[in-house]
Amino acid sequence: MNKQAALVAGGNAVLVGIALMLVGDFMFALNDAMGKWLVASFSVGQVLLVRSLGAFFVLGPMLSRQPVAALYRVEKPQWQLARVILATADTGLFYAAVAYLPLADVMTFYMAGPIYVAALSHFLLGERIGWRRWLAVLIGFIGVVIALRPSSAMLSWPSMFGLVGSISFSLTLVLGRVLRSTPDATLVTLQTLGCLAVGAVLSVGSWSAFSTSQLLALLLLGVVSCSAHLMITRSLKLAPASLLAPLQYTLLLWAIIFGWMFFGEFPDRQTLIGAAVIVLAGLFIFHRAKVKDVEPLVPNDASHG
Repeated sequence: MNKQAALVAGGNAVLVGIALMLVGDFMFALNDAMGKWLVASFSVGQVLLVRSLGAFFVLGPMLSRQPVAALYRVEKPQWQLARVILATADTGLFYAAVAYLPLADVMTFYMAGPIYVAALSHFLLGERIGWRRWLAVLIGFIGVVIALRPSSAMLSWPSMFGLVGSISFSLTLVLGRVLRSTPDATLVTLQTLGCLAVGAVLSVGSWSAFSTSQLLALLLLGVVSCSAHLMITRSLKLAPASLLAPLQYTLLLWAIIFGWMFFGEFPDRQTLIGAAVIVLAGLFIFHRAKVKDVEPLVPNDASHG
């Protein structure tokens, strides 16, 4: 009976983990839509600055439970610095891209994250991947090129912002593996401080007055992002990453829905084809990782937008 009760409890934990992952992804997509709405009125620097301040409403209670030294006595400080720079670039470039491009288009670039991670892990972490996953990586890159549109438009600044931002995002995830023993609160706080500092610099000369409701929306951006991060982090402790990883593609679905609902945008056929190729390649990479008994990486330690 005890064994049966344990099985039931384990099954319930997995269901809770799945629910937290789905809600967390929904909140990240909502956060991205809010960010797109706000960068229409405020500079990227101003959004980064106030958003980061808002994040401390969530981070504050977490930080109060650990010593201050946890923020500066960290493992591999050079990699910590690199991760902060990349996470800040990821967030800033995401906002710069969505200021000009449809939300679903930018999200398509970011959905290639697992494909970049698979390729980068081979070179940076020494993780061997077989020919099947290399083929999936190649196909995924083809999907990115399709979404970029092979023409002069693919060299536009907004497209480059989305592409470079998604690569920065992927490198941040890879470094998250290198720094896996660093407390989650420390990782998130350091990248939030990085965004705060860069936002303060970029805001100089480009500060716009805001109403009380706009200020609350900017602060809420940070609260929603941090809350989503915590939900996804918790979900990974309740359910296997191999089960949860494919659920991140619901972000793309929500991006299409929110883009249509709030901005009157709908991805064209070429973007949808590119997105489908990227998703299929990513799902195959997850599948092969599971077959090889390697837990796939879920983007729980960095959030764009």
